[in-house]
Amino acid sequence: MSTGFTAQGWSRIPFIDGPLCDGCGTPFEYDLGEGVRCADCMAKPRAFSRGRAACLYDDASRGVILQLKHADRTDLAPMLARWISRSARDLLEDADAIAPVPLHRGRLLGRRYNQAAEIARPLSRLTGVPYLPDALVRVRATETQGGKSGSGRRRNVAAAFAVPAGRAAQVAGKRILLIDDVMTTGATLEGCARALLAAGATCVDVAVVARVKEAANRSI
Repeated sequence: MSTGFTAQGWSRIPFIDGPLCDGCGTPFEYDLGEGVRCADCMAKPRAFSRGRAACLYDDASRGVILQLKHADRTDLAPMLARWISRSARDLLEDADAIAPVPLHRGRLLGRRYNQAAEIARPLSRLTGVPYLPDALVRVRATETQGGKSGSGRRRNVAAAFAVPAGRAAQVAGKRILLIDDVMTTGATLEGCARALLAAGATCVDVAVVARVKEAANRSI
């Protein structure tokens, strides 16, 4: 199936190619040096160590992401995995395993698939980094994060994620790369990272297809 992108459409996607914050992946206007972090990351360090996004989430990139998420276009996932393989190349080199942000069982039954898992699976095949499909679970159903403030998003996902006891050995002592489709404030990714660290992961990095530009100015 076609991605629906014309050459002009491709040219409008705001891929993040230049200097960026090492902590959350937001692009910088100027190159401030390797490993530099934005003011938000310095003021309030995240539970995850580093973050990368392939592009900004805007009118040009939104369509393909929503097609995957809500329109059964799982055929788009390998392309999005390739985007992440480029933007998060340095994180993938350090990762011991890849894990998707999980959906709650009720939402998974309704949607029939987890878009983060659909991206993480081909990313593992592409890079050779082992894939952990069920190392992390969402133990509590949460409301949609849409429309919530940063603090509201944090409260919504508080204690919503866990590593099952039988899966703890998969993450203990490992550097885990957590995969999702979009980062807004990062509250969901933070909740997942805390659960993985509590289970013994030595480090959690995150990689997403797109990040909301305004999130760079919010506290997670």
